[in-house]
Amino acid sequence: MNIINKKAHNDFNILETYEAGMNLTGPEVKSIKGNHMSLDGAYVKIIGNEIYLVNAQVFLYPYARQEGYDERRSRKLLLHKREIISLIGKVASSNLTLVPLECYNSKGFVKIKIGLAKGKREYEKREKIKRKDMDKDMQRELRGKI
Repeated sequence: MNIINKKAHNDFNILETYEAGMNLTGPEVKSIKGNHMSLDGAYVKIIGNEIYLVNAQVFLYPYARQEGYDERRSRKLLLHKREIISLIGKVASSNLTLVPLECYNSKGFVKIKIGLAKGKREYEKREKIKRKDMDKDMQRELRGKI
């Protein structure tokens, strides 16, 4: 089980990463362990002294009750108090944001890796694509000459 937010590395420069637990219900855990989760459009929000994962979609577990289940509800992230205080200070003082990077299973527990990130500009994204294309072209030429 490894659910990755593919857009995060494209849209942001990741400066630091943190591992957090999530406050989930039983059927949500079963669903996530079965790879039925999406981090597309998800973000991390600080409310008071707590950190929440907002807009992450955990699909309904097929054998659970369906009444009143919200797939995109906000889920509380579990971090140490000193980590939360540090994150609040870093986000407030500079132009940084928190993004979910991946969700995975660690020793039976569902964990989420969040990153302290700075947004990329449009020209930085284009330069990265150009560099990738140039590297691919060079590799092709080298392969043909050997």
